[in-house]
Amino acid sequence: MLAVDGLVAGYGGSRVLHGIDLAVGAGEVVTLLGRNGMGKTTTVRSIMGLLKPAAGRIAFDGRDVTGLPPYRIAQRGIGLVPEGRQVFPTLTVEENLVATAANRAGGAPRWTLDAVLALFPRLAERRRNLGARLSGGEQQMLAIGRALMTNPRLLVLDEATEGLAPLIRAEIWAVLARLRAEGQAILLIDKNLAAILRLADRHVVIEKGRVVWTGTSEALSAAPEVRDTYLHV
Repeated sequence: MLAVDGLVAGYGGSRVLHGIDLAVGAGEVVTLLGRNGMGKTTTVRSIMGLLKPAAGRIAFDGRDVTGLPPYRIAQRGIGLVPEGRQVFPTLTVEENLVATAANRAGGAPRWTLDAVLALFPRLAERRRNLGARLSGGEQQMLAIGRALMTNPRLLVLDEATEGLAPLIRAEIWAVLARLRAEGQAILLIDKNLAAILRLADRHVVIEKGRVVWTGTSEALSAAPEVRDTYLHV
């Protein structure tokens, strides 16, 4: 579904990514792992068209999307839950969700307002509240719901549970497990290794803008040297 080959990108004259390769298949959950500052968010920004790559190719469903503007990327079927949530603070929960609603695949949409509110009962209770009046955990739920309202074929989450209380994190992981069971393809960045190992099919570890390891959850669980060298602070 998503294929990133030889991705090179950076800011100004500074290179951050030096030939990243990764792929996400239909219905697959893949993580992008690494310590802070290694290029994870830069990779996501490049995939979403928020940063123009200097070299390499990004394809979605076999079609080259390298360097397309973000709205074109979204129209192809990629939904982003950005780092920092970035909900619309002066819109209500319901308005945040409706603002992004799309059904580009045709037919009956999987994700409607009622479906998202059923997935996140906390949002249903606060549907008239402004985005700025929500807790951090509720804002993250709203950011995920907003991305789902685009009915994406691939859901990209940058720091899915960072800074959230344990109970909220557990709710988010339960939702992601449900999405996976329903066949939603996901590209995920997060630091909660135990939860990631339970959820994901494959992992891509990057260090200083280069892929240094790839493998399954079983392989990563059996590779303490990889975790100690590239993931632990």
